Amino acid sequence: MEKKLEFPKGKFMSTVKVGEKGQIVIPKGAREIFNVQPGDTLLLMADEHRGIAIVPRDFFDGFINAVSFVNEGEEK
Repeated sequence: MEKKLEFPKGKFMSTVKVGEKGQIVIPKGAREIFNVQPGDTLLLMADEHRGIAIVPRDFFDGFINAVSFVNEGEEK
């Protein structure tokens, strides 16, 4: 029997298998924490040394908006 690990609230870790078409299934626990729904767009970021990360698109959009705001202030 596999032992279930307990993580602090808002934290999640799991293994996933890559299917024949390169697809993965995001585990239910992770989908619940981040409220990932069918049809949502996620951003996949990869670095050959650091690995792969998947974040909700709106998280990245907010980051880009913040960087743009800071850059606009520096140009003035």
